[in-house]
Amino acid sequence: MIAYTIQRLLLAIPTLFVISLLSFVLIQLPPGDFLSSYAATLAALGEQLSGDTLALLRESYGLDQPIYVQYYKWITGIVTRGDFGLSLEWKQPVKALLWERMGLTIALTLSTLLFTWLLAIPIGIYSATHQYSPLDYVFTTIGFIGLGVPGFMLALVVMWIAFIYFGADVGGLFSDQYKNAPWSLGRVWDLLQHLWVPMLILGMEGAAGLIRTMRANLLDELHKPYVTAARARGLDETVLTYEYPVQVALNPFISTLGWALPGLVNGGTIISVTLSLPTAGPLLLRALQSQDMYLAGAFILLLGSLTIVGTLISDLLLAWIDPRIRLTH
Repeated sequence: MIAYTIQRLLLAIPTLFVISLLSFVLIQLPPGDFLSSYAATLAALGEQLSGDTLALLRESYGLDQPIYVQYYKWITGIVTRGDFGLSLEWKQPVKALLWERMGLTIALTLSTLLFTWLLAIPIGIYSATHQYSPLDYVFTTIGFIGLGVPGFMLALVVMWIAFIYFGADVGGLFSDQYKNAPWSLGRVWDLLQHLWVPMLILGMEGAAGLIRTMRANLLDELHKPYVTAARARGLDETVLTYEYPVQVALNPFISTLGWALPGLVNGGTIISVTLSLPTAGPLLLRALQSQDMYLAGAFILLLGSLTIVGTLISDLLLAWIDPRIRLTH
């Protein structure tokens, strides 16, 4: 397994290079560039930028150079100095903007992932072991509703309920007095008070599908010959269920870790915009809209890195949980 892990990590280097190259090129495929979008925005507000001013700005930002020169400077800065460049729109280092949002995004996504698993796994097991019971029908109905209702609509409903019935401060992750305050116990507590609303929305949306997956996989395992043989030998039903069938049914949960880590960046972007959350998704969306190539490229490169790492972690965990899986090199 060690050799397999090293091999995968070595393969990740050329993969990330290709991802960085494609992302940088794709960002610049739309007509114009950041300054073209900026000039159009000013024109809509009644202001005009002269051609000489645009030329000077394009030269100062390096946008007058060929794309391969821009890419070379960007990628060498990342590799040699850990410098992701300067955000053209925010006039700040990309690295500062990146990590400022990532901390809150990680807190939200990990809490949502934990909430989703704690909700989906027990309900899925109960529905499979009590097939066609009244509660199974209830959970099935709720699951179909969760799959059918768009996330942004669920966000609006939960925001209304939280505000009307619980008096919760919905929208954002901090109260006004803590938005720009330094970190302290008071700011952490304020974050926890606001975190449950987006966690509930994202968790309910994700749990609906995982409940159906857990139920279907466990039902399939419970009807296999090895379970029937173990039951015929008088093995306790609880031990029989949790000893192996549940472990095998958990495989989809582990395999989705490859998607969960990229979700740290782009997960629930529409919901984050609806709830005005200061997470990474809305910032990436804004960077793509304004053609802020260094900021958008850094986010896409981070997405690729997290996808590779998440897939590797899920493969290793699957091999550890399920003895039928063997990793070779």
